[in-house]
Amino acid sequence: MTLKFTLAAVTAAVVAAFSAGAAQAEISDNVVRIGVLNDQSGIYTDLSGPGGVAAAQMAVEDFGGSVAGAKIEVVSADHQNKPDIGSNIANEWFDRDGVDAIFDVPTSSVALAVQNIAKEKGKILIDHGAATSDLTGKACSPTGIHWTYDTYALANGTGGALVQQGAKKWFFLTADYAFGHALERDTMNAVKAAGGEVVGSVRHPFPNTDFSSFLLQAQGSGAEVIGVANAGGDTVNTIKQASEFGITQGGQRLAGLLLFLTDVHSLGLQVSQGLVLTTGFYWDLNDETRAWSKRFAERNNGRMPTMVQAGIYSSVMHYLKAIEATKSDEGKAVVAQMKQTPVNDFFAKGGTIREDGRMVHDMYLMQIKSPDESKAPYDYYKLLATIPGDQAFRPLSESECPLVKK
Repeated sequence: MTLKFTLAAVTAAVVAAFSAGAAQAEISDNVVRIGVLNDQSGIYTDLSGPGGVAAAQMAVEDFGGSVAGAKIEVVSADHQNKPDIGSNIANEWFDRDGVDAIFDVPTSSVALAVQNIAKEKGKILIDHGAATSDLTGKACSPTGIHWTYDTYALANGTGGALVQQGAKKWFFLTADYAFGHALERDTMNAVKAAGGEVVGSVRHPFPNTDFSSFLLQAQGSGAEVIGVANAGGDTVNTIKQASEFGITQGGQRLAGLLLFLTDVHSLGLQVSQGLVLTTGFYWDLNDETRAWSKRFAERNNGRMPTMVQAGIYSSVMHYLKAIEATKSDEGKAVVAQMKQTPVNDFFAKGGTIREDGRMVHDMYLMQIKSPDESKAPYDYYKLLATIPGDQAFRPLSESECPLVKK
């Protein structure tokens, strides 16, 4: 009896060890590596940059530092807003360094290049900082997810709202690369659909510092609204110089089509007050957003998070939960699990990831407070409207994504 028991125990132990080894073998090299690829030295540094890396690290720490028996590591790099540099880093991460998924990637031209590389290698890109809606349109990928916002949602929110307020004649001042082109295109469509009119546009180099000639064209256009279709440092400089030119004092309105909390902080409320914007997150929305944001600020020099930084945390947690459920870091398997699971956290309630990779969640139409209305640091926005996700983002029926069943 003793011998039989011993043999049975040994057999059970061998089977258990084999099963555990097989399960662990599904995590490549027994490490889940997360790469945060963004601008850490240029005009988009503040909206994500080191703060985006910190958000990913917070998520890993909150998850416990390991998943499905494997250690989790976070690596980061600066793509300098250049597609060739971003592509080289992505290739090295995937081929040499064992990175399983890349997060963030602001600058649409870089994001489109990196998504194509990830698609070819069966790896995951979860984008936050890039805006072009083409990431889930004609350039969609079975392993690509667009999490935080896109040009369609920004156009639908800000463009549609201002036309409804009576500002019907628009002129666009646009960054001359993939993001600016997409934002201009989507906002023009939203303005026209709402009954507005586009009287002209001008495109500026990316990045840029002197906007005087472009602003003079906008000022002389006779437009009621100047749609500022750029981001980060370009937006800050555009709005500052528009104020110096007395454009808003002359009766024209500025529409910051992509404004981040950090931009408003740089501009100050005296310059930015009254601007209407669309965002996917605001730190002061409710108790949950405030609690997480205060934790983030404690490790980010007191700075409250942008929607990109909050979105990175949210998506990393969702990604790790999918690995835990599948016991795998294989790209298509993990994305399939992420799409099956609703997103319910401080960033999104009832969020869903569609077949085209778009994470659908509520967006928020905000107005920037006056200095008198603001009661504390980073108390910058007041909520005008909540835009339900199915109204904010491009409907699947209009999608150019080849993954969408027609």
